[in-house]
Amino acid sequence: MKELTLGTLIAVLEEMFGQPLFWALVVAAGLITLGFIYVLVRDRSLRSRWFLRAELVAPIGAVAAIWFVFFITRSGLGDIGGPIDVIALIAIGLAGAVGLTFLAYTVQALTGRRENAH
Repeated sequence: MKELTLGTLIAVLEEMFGQPLFWALVVAAGLITLGFIYVLVRDRSLRSRWFLRAELVAPIGAVAAIWFVFFITRSGLGDIGGPIDVIALIAIGLAGAVGLTFLAYTVQALTGRRENAH
């Protein structure tokens, strides 16, 4: 593979996860992102208390994402073969951390009590 295109990346990810699971993950990520944007627009700011609580679950999201990919690909830490694998592992962990942070903040904002602005 001489160059990496978006189409090639999608094809590889579909092959890894299976087409239904891959697109379900894409839809879930899109819905979580849209919910987060909705809450930001609705509130016109980021609530620091909710964001701090949401950040506390980020490590859980990172570990869960890495474990999920290891489970799906039937691999583990011993299968890491080089720098690109480490970069991919960091990217997976980062995506899981950010995704769970967005989800936790959005859930708090949608279910939490709204405080009156002074």
